Amino acid sequence: MRRGRAALSLGLGVALCVPLSVAAQVSPEEHAKHHPAPAGVPQSPPATSTGAGAMSGMADMMQGMGTTPPKELYPRLIGLPALSPEQLAELQRDAHARMESGTRAVSDALQVLQEAAARNDYAAMQDAVGRMREGLARFDSGLAAHRAAAAGASPQQIALEWFKRELSLPMHAPPMTHGWLGWSLWHWAVMVLLSAFAVVMVLMYVVKMRRATALLARLTEPPPGAVVAIPTPTPPATGSSGVDPQAPPPTASVSDRAQQSTGTWSGSLRVASVFDETPGIKTFRLVNPTGGPVPFEFLPGQFLTLAVAQAGSTTKRSYTIASSAEQRGYVEITVKREEKGVVSRYLHDRVAPGDLLQVAAPQGRFTFTGAEADGIVLIGGGVGITPLMSVVRSLTDRGWDKDIFLLFACRTSADFVFREELERLQKRHPNLHVVATMSRADGTAWMGPKGRMTKELITQSVPDIARRRVHLCGPATMMDATRAMLLELGVPGEQIRTEAFGPAGSKSDRQATVQAAMVEPSPATPVVAFTISNRSAPLPPGTSVLEAAEHVGVVIDNSCRAGTCGQCKVRLRKGSVTMAVEDALSPEEKANGIVLACQAQATTNLEVEA
Repeated sequence: MRRGRAALSLGLGVALCVPLSVAAQVSPEEHAKHHPAPAGVPQSPPATSTGAGAMSGMADMMQGMGTTPPKELYPRLIGLPALSPEQLAELQRDAHARMESGTRAVSDALQVLQEAAARNDYAAMQDAVGRMREGLARFDSGLAAHRAAAAGASPQQIALEWFKRELSLPMHAPPMTHGWLGWSLWHWAVMVLLSAFAVVMVLMYVVKMRRATALLARLTEPPPGAVVAIPTPTPPATGSSGVDPQAPPPTASVSDRAQQSTGTWSGSLRVASVFDETPGIKTFRLVNPTGGPVPFEFLPGQFLTLAVAQAGSTTKRSYTIASSAEQRGYVEITVKREEKGVVSRYLHDRVAPGDLLQVAAPQGRFTFTGAEADGIVLIGGGVGITPLMSVVRSLTDRGWDKDIFLLFACRTSADFVFREELERLQKRHPNLHVVATMSRADGTAWMGPKGRMTKELITQSVPDIARRRVHLCGPATMMDATRAMLLELGVPGEQIRTEAFGPAGSKSDRQATVQAAMVEPSPATPVVAFTISNRSAPLPPGTSVLEAAEHVGVVIDNSCRAGTCGQCKVRLRKGSVTMAVEDALSPEEKANGIVLACQAQATTNLEVEA
């Protein structure tokens, strides 16, 4: 297409920019036909003109003097200015008809040239350019005759003026101009053709850019779960903290900007790197596939949701963002491979640098930015350390000078994720205090605390624990036990923030029990009616609305199945429910009847919008 436009531009430029001396000339054969030379008189070559078309016409006329020409256009000019008004009017009509014929020829040739350029037919383009020249020559010859007839001057006077102009001799009379703004009809015709050509070129460019933009959007938005290899660009040089040392300090932290922003972004992120943290845990660094910063901002402790398409179905799972909220070049998730985890196994076994992942972010209320309290206690178990690690990284990147206590429990020192980084951060930030305990440290080289999290370990590690704000994340049993210990130590319940962490396996773990209760429900078993799908299902004790929906084929979007991501929000139209975890609901949503389908259970009949 680019070659076609280039050829079109060249052809039109040649056709329109040829001097009038070429455009207005008549071929030797046509001249000989109209003005045969008398015997013994040598035939003069056709005259050329660089300005007035009348000179070209009079040159042809002079060559035919001395013969009896046929009733053609140029020979009749020999009688000027002695022609009768009727003859002069007929001459002008013929000249005007010749101009119209030339204009049509130019227009038709331009159309052929555009079509040939579109299909890159160079032979047709060359032929169209020749036809355009012929049309211009026909137009110019008619125009020359028209001007000569309108001027009414003698052929000798016109020839004398042409001769002086060609030799750059002084002219006693100023050159004749006519038409609006002093432009001739020829000038107006050329300007109209050039303007039309420019408009066509601009429109073609606009259409091309729109198609290119649409194609780029399709290439960067593959279907969920698609894996596309893209070369990894060399990342910019960064300091040890992951921040560009050349970048100027921001006027406001990313956490502050993220607090002011609302909404969830969704799209594709590219896997830039994969790091092995422990034998069963990997970190995946995600970047913007088109370059530049990640297209969303988040608060420390928030999570993102991955959508993976496999075997004709899409599975969604939520993973906490473990990287610093102050880092805009990438986000990281740290994932433990679960034997029954559909998405975790997909990430560990199939995803590699260069692949694209479908992401929705940010989400979650389990956040701490430093503005909520003068100090923070972070207690984690296993891979539940990831949201706490985002808080540690964000606060240390900002140089937050309040106390940060991190208490971490895991099985063995081999499972101590982020150990080296935490040791390095402690050396650089005296306000960061890290205590780790191993429940299975026997036979290993671990020299720190051993066993599970206890009240004694908490009080020894954190002074004045009763006045501290605590964020707790890990397996459900560990969190229940630790929360009870914190309450016994005097920590107010409103100062304890929790987030369940673990594989989204409630459906598979309880599938047999739930199916048995639904297949043979008792007469007293409540029923949940789904108003949009026009279906209903039994709701045995201990069964969630989400599980009942899946039993009858009602689709409710979900991810964590732990009450923290908020993907399964539905409106309760009738009845009341209990929810063990409702962290993903705001007070306004609760007041408007919004419930979490994965947590909602009831002992009475329900109506739900789903």
